[in-house]
Amino acid sequence: MKTDGQTSFQVNGAPVTVAGEPMDRLLDVLREELGLTGTKEGCGEGECGACTVLLDGRPVLSCLVPLVQCAGARIETVEGVAAGPAAAFVERFVETGGVQCGACTPGIVVTAWALLEENPTPNRAQVRAALAGNLCRCTGYEGIFRALVPGTAEDGAPE
Repeated sequence: MKTDGQTSFQVNGAPVTVAGEPMDRLLDVLREELGLTGTKEGCGEGECGACTVLLDGRPVLSCLVPLVQCAGARIETVEGVAAGPAAAFVERFVETGGVQCGACTPGIVVTAWALLEENPTPNRAQVRAALAGNLCRCTGYEGIFRALVPGTAEDGAPE
């Protein structure tokens, strides 16, 4: 809900109300007002996916989402995903080499979790399609694929 410069919504299951302008970026509100710094700013233009969060269960680029769009919504950040039932997935992500420098990791984890919630056993093509908006310059994506598609060998072929 939005009233008198106040916007109310849920973040990681907790109700919040923040003061702000309708066009304030969700990314800035999360990081600066709510102290949730796991969500990263990469490009600030919606090109890299580093700032991905879930808005009512769907991945969105928080650098492009105005605060007014969040009124009454459910937002889930990487902190919420990693602390919830996705904790084992996040550990597998680390074990398979899906994490290196960490700049893209929060957005990829959130996007991947949304995929797994919709499809618990995605194939490689489905993972590729889901992650198409998330850029990673370090991993070459193979570690990410191994985390999401168990049984994927080092060369990307099924084991």
